[in-house]
Amino acid sequence: MLKDLSIISTLVDAALEFARGRPKSGLLLLGAAAVSNRFPGIGTAASVLLRLYRRFFPNRGGHHVL
Repeated sequence: MLKDLSIISTLVDAALEFARGRPKSGLLLLGAAAVSNRFPGIGTAASVLLRLYRRFFPNRGGHHVL
């Protein structure tokens, strides 16, 4: 049950990334959601790491890299 919720949450994060015009981040999170099915927690970790990356490097390269 909790595993399914984590996967759904990662898929929602991926959809939001695509909607915000960040296809690389969306693809990264889609991949993490797929891997989460086999290794629980990977999707949540990817989501958290992506948010931390954005917090500490907000304008890396002038435009969002991820």
